[in-house]
Amino acid sequence: MMKHINKHKNQMTAISGILIVLGFLLSLAGYESYKDLALITATLIAIIPIALKAFQALRMKAFSIELLVTIAVMGALYIHEYTESSVVTFLFLFGAYLEARTLEKTRSSLKALVDMAPQEANVIREGRNLTIPVEEVVKGDRVIIRSGGKVPVDGSIVSGKATLNEAAITGESVPASKEIDDKVYSGTIVDNGYIEIIAEKVGDDTTFAKIIELVEEAQESKSKTQKFLDKFSNYYTPAIVILSIIVYALTRNLHLAITFLVVACPGALVIGAPVSTVAGIGNGARNGVLVKGGEVMDRLSKVDTIVFDKTGTLTKGKPAVTDMKNFSNLEAKELLRLVAKAETISEHHLGQTIVKEANKRNLSLEGEVLNGEVIKGNGIRAQVDGYELAIGNRKLMDAGNIQVSDEASAYALQREKAGNTAIFAAVDGQVAGIFSIADQIREDAHQALAELRKHGIKKMVMLTGDNKHTAELVADELGLDEFQAELLPENKVEFVKKLKAAGHVVAMAGDGINDAPAIATADIGLAMGEGGTDVSMETADVVLMADKLMQFSHAYALAKATVRNMKQNTFFAVAIVFILLAGVLSDYVHLASGMFIHEASILIVILNAMRLMRFNHRSESVEIEMR
Repeated sequence: MMKHINKHKNQMTAISGILIVLGFLLSLAGYESYKDLALITATLIAIIPIALKAFQALRMKAFSIELLVTIAVMGALYIHEYTESSVVTFLFLFGAYLEARTLEKTRSSLKALVDMAPQEANVIREGRNLTIPVEEVVKGDRVIIRSGGKVPVDGSIVSGKATLNEAAITGESVPASKEIDDKVYSGTIVDNGYIEIIAEKVGDDTTFAKIIELVEEAQESKSKTQKFLDKFSNYYTPAIVILSIIVYALTRNLHLAITFLVVACPGALVIGAPVSTVAGIGNGARNGVLVKGGEVMDRLSKVDTIVFDKTGTLTKGKPAVTDMKNFSNLEAKELLRLVAKAETISEHHLGQTIVKEANKRNLSLEGEVLNGEVIKGNGIRAQVDGYELAIGNRKLMDAGNIQVSDEASAYALQREKAGNTAIFAAVDGQVAGIFSIADQIREDAHQALAELRKHGIKKMVMLTGDNKHTAELVADELGLDEFQAELLPENKVEFVKKLKAAGHVVAMAGDGINDAPAIATADIGLAMGEGGTDVSMETADVVLMADKLMQFSHAYALAKATVRNMKQNTFFAVAIVFILLAGVLSDYVHLASGMFIHEASILIVILNAMRLMRFNHRSESVEIEMR
């Protein structure tokens, strides 16, 4: 029944409004008795959805605003204040309608995301080109996307090249060039070009589907302020009922007691926090920043210390082999082939860099890797083509009792001082070569860190498994407060715990894979990774989809603005309630005018929250500088 009434609530509001206008017209024509009939009918129609909602809340042992309105309207009918009763119920329903419409706008970013979801896909099956619903695409399908088409699934390009608009995923409006072997994501659009991809993630597993799911969950989740206000309203409503009874007992004025009851409705107070949260999360989603809920917004706004992983966070995460020194009898090409083949078992970015270098030189990496073992934070051991290989840092060599000559040590040190990571490669227990790998600092790192400091970050620390010299170069270049090098994942966790124990509110930013334990330990875990890896999306509280540090700056400024907006709304709502109650007790505010001001305050609160939809951290930075 309630569902049926909700469906027709807007029509009931309209009918109630028409009857009120009709009542006043009849009054002007001198038909007072018909006027009363029209206003009573308007009241009875409009009170139905309000009273039903109040009854439902009571069944759940909750005291809602609707309960206050229902009691007040029944009282107004009892004392024959039909104008007041009809106007109050109409304004309450009309206010709810405007609220719903405005809230829809604050959720527009999610709606826009859902609208971007592709509906169909062109696939090649058994030599035939078929157009099928996107739900029917299966892993391994070969999918064709032409210029102007939407990518229906996540996959890798196997033919063609194109520029893609990835704004739906990353928030970035500048098109990205993609070619063979590059990853593409569902919901992105081919600006120009032609590509064929092999479907790797389909349906609800696509990055795009996960983004929609995360934003939906985040917008439904509650902040601490909201949770407090929910509890508060459970005590507030019965307290107001008791107070209005006291007002009546003291004044014997039923009209005053009923007016007191209506204007004390905490509508703006209840709506203020959730609407700010929804608008803030919506802004983040539109800018490629996924914030997982109101509570995360709260915590993020309080962060004073940021811990960065180096590779892939402060640096581009696209390292390249800059030099290869051979200390063995093996040919340089053969050494590279053996090491790269062993590194195929590792997911670490440094290992994958060596694999890419071998692929670039068209070296064959086919064949089995035996007894492969990944030693977290140190390197790998494996058996390749009859050779025993140990590839990693100096700690791995020491752990395996592999002698490092003075010449190799001096060379490694020299490369590290020049900003490279030195990777030792031992073959059959002897150091056979050293690979130098270097990464570049992100272009937006200086600006993003400067903005984060402006917005209130007091301490910035870099943690890395890399060598001390490379870490020092990066830390000095970026003006960081502290750095720790040659750390294992568990050391990063310990460091984050130490900062938290010292009273810091810590955010940990990493690539979401090898940094997952530290990300989970921090007050706020922040993952950077283009397209959003599964691990980063699950572990982190905040995910930066475009893999850019400037998005972190936006997320932090947005969290501060959202919490500030929430506080403004709460303060305004409480102030309005006090002003209205004072007005009622001093006989300046009456039932209809009180209800009008009450509904107007709700709209002001919502409109204030909607400002967050247009929030831009760059304009916020300018504002801070001006102060």
